[in-house]
Amino acid sequence: MKFTYTLLTLVLCCFTLSAQSSFKISGFVMNEDKMPIEAVSVSVTGSNNATRTDRNGFFELTQAASGTITLHIDALGYFPQSTQLSVSNNIRRDFILRKNNIELEEVIVSGNNKRSLQMKSAQNLIQVDKSYIEDNFSGSLMQSLEKIPGIRAMTIGSGQSKPAIRGLGFNRMMVTENGIKHEGQQWSEDHGLEIDQFSVDDIEILKGPGSLLYGGDAIGGVISLRNNYIPSAKIEGNINLYGRSNNESLGFSGQIAGRKNRFYYKVNATYVDYGDYKVPTDSIQYYSYYIKLKDRRLRNTAGKDRNAGITLGYIDKDFRSNFLISDVYSKSGFFADAHGLEVRMSDIDYDKSSRDIDLPYHSVNHFKVINNSHLQLGTLHLEGNFAYQNNLRKELSEPVSHGYMPIPPDALERKFNKNTYTSNISFKLPLKGKHSLHGGINVEHQHNSRDGWGFIIPDFRTTGIGAFLYDRYFLSENLIVSAGIRADQTSIHIDSYHDRYQTPVENGDWEYKERAANLKRSFNSFTWSAGINYNKDSWMLKANVGKSFRAPTPKELSSDGVNYHIFRYEKGDRNLNAEESYQIDIGINWKNDVLDIQLEPYLNYFPNYIYLNPTSGYYEGLQMYYYTQAKVLRYGFEATLGYKPTHQVTLGAQGEYLYAEQLSGDKKGYTLPFSPPWSCNFTIAYHPKNKIFGADGDIQLEYKIVGAQDRIVPPENKTKGYQTINMSLGRSWQINQNKMKIRLQGQNLLNKRYYDHTSYYRLIDVPEPGRNISIMIGYNF
Repeated sequence: MKFTYTLLTLVLCCFTLSAQSSFKISGFVMNEDKMPIEAVSVSVTGSNNATRTDRNGFFELTQAASGTITLHIDALGYFPQSTQLSVSNNIRRDFILRKNNIELEEVIVSGNNKRSLQMKSAQNLIQVDKSYIEDNFSGSLMQSLEKIPGIRAMTIGSGQSKPAIRGLGFNRMMVTENGIKHEGQQWSEDHGLEIDQFSVDDIEILKGPGSLLYGGDAIGGVISLRNNYIPSAKIEGNINLYGRSNNESLGFSGQIAGRKNRFYYKVNATYVDYGDYKVPTDSIQYYSYYIKLKDRRLRNTAGKDRNAGITLGYIDKDFRSNFLISDVYSKSGFFADAHGLEVRMSDIDYDKSSRDIDLPYHSVNHFKVINNSHLQLGTLHLEGNFAYQNNLRKELSEPVSHGYMPIPPDALERKFNKNTYTSNISFKLPLKGKHSLHGGINVEHQHNSRDGWGFIIPDFRTTGIGAFLYDRYFLSENLIVSAGIRADQTSIHIDSYHDRYQTPVENGDWEYKERAANLKRSFNSFTWSAGINYNKDSWMLKANVGKSFRAPTPKELSSDGVNYHIFRYEKGDRNLNAEESYQIDIGINWKNDVLDIQLEPYLNYFPNYIYLNPTSGYYEGLQMYYYTQAKVLRYGFEATLGYKPTHQVTLGAQGEYLYAEQLSGDKKGYTLPFSPPWSCNFTIAYHPKNKIFGADGDIQLEYKIVGAQDRIVPPENKTKGYQTINMSLGRSWQINQNKMKIRLQGQNLLNKRYYDHTSYYRLIDVPEPGRNISIMIGYNF
């Protein structure tokens, strides 16, 4: 009861705070044709108070005190403007810029905006936009983002992957879309992220704990996806065609959008079809089995994706709202010669076609409706995000008997149907004394039901409610401090489950064994965070310390059965406590016109980390794994170096390192399962600026080094280090008011055989895909 009163008090505080001594300066920046100009720099002279216009030409600044200021408007290709303003109330002012016909050598509009965001945050943030995804397209969304230090794609074949931040994935990091947590079956190792990467307009990545603002599953970080582009023309759009040589992938994505006065719409669609992918070997030897591969293809790894979405929106001076409706479908096969760790024998002719999807395979359909609404009341900004999600996942396999289980009547091994309802309400409010408050409440309810002959998790329902309050205080132009608190309550109700077949017991009788007992648990937690930013000239320094938490998942509490994909027996523990984490993050950045150096060290301590502990026991010939908790220490860093000796040449180096150790329990002294090894990327980019490559063409060469991973948790295998060479080139053409873009990439150019320690197929000694050449052609109108 005490916890409930405290939680309610925090919620009420979030919505009763009101005061005004800071002022909003907002408006639109347009050209002489009254068309909005994006990415215009709007700044208060003599301070760090700056922003950039969005795609609608809109800007908004918060001025902490009254007085006379000089507002400077600057955009490449236009004459700058400076205007004196007397600030005593909120100000709304629009600006018209005259075009500067002097040709500029180079246009870079995104860097300062991203740096401005980083300067205000005590945590390590990274922003990328739609063009970054297109330029680095690598099959799945997470593979396209993997060049970012600290970000890993845990691959499942060549077309799907799951995200990990600093070695933490599954339910220890969060993916959000338009402010809503994406809810699929995050615990599973064998399927990817159900989001269309071509519908994403920009991405913000938070490395480190995000539990304060986002809730428990953000214990390792947050990947925030946004579809926030608002069209300015009556009709506009883009078309992308792409192909990949390794798995003979062919794909199409397109978007059409338009706006009339205050109303706008966007419609997008994507279709991808790919075949079995190739590996740089003729055979795979697993245990004592020798598996020969036809044409070096991994049998039955073909797949297809079909995605569609529509956005309907309204925008006004003080209010804007939109509805996003999306449907994402994918179907892909599992490697035919092994089901998890089990070598398979089948009568199916998998070599008949490299594009067939035969048993075993899985399919997932993710339907989502999201509403985002914003209301400006003076200096008070209110935001509401509401969503419904349905995730329907099926796994089918040839029916075979296991232990006392008879041959199943059909191929449906698993079916999960998950419904999620989410409501997030928050506010932002500048206060006297250069304070900026941010608070809100988050409510989520899930209902997951199961079917099929392969039991792994029971039916369950969960409800979570949380409230947070966060304050950012501008001590001076160079120094910002921040702090926040959060309270959460998570309730889990797990239904009992019995086998559909009988198993013998000690007295000679037979019974329908109970795999999961009825269980009701509640978890309460208080978390906090504090940070500091110091920005001076070329230096940007930041530090953040905080506590995070994560409630155990129903799988960790109540699993009791064979996980056929990894061919082991998993047993949950209904007495697990909520996972807690304490972390320190530091960011050090120095940047001038030619050199950019960044170092991001971190330290992470878990008093009760939850993990699957392999034991010496066996059940029906399968090794048994038990969920348990242990003290864990993790530390590491990411480092980035950028050097631009000339306008045409850019050199870069990126590296990351992670060390993890269990400090207690049966595996004391061991690392954590699937911990990534150290890695480095070295790149050189050349912008020729000739007739062939045009004004914005480029050639990039990448040399990637990944260290060996010798620190493992048995039965993991040690993984040797490797090096790969990748290359890309591209350019664009202006066609009247439209733009055409082409990008050519080559991955693993030397067709090197190597293993990724975090890959799903690493378990059965399958190497990573061989040489791949991909092409993307885009047209914007």
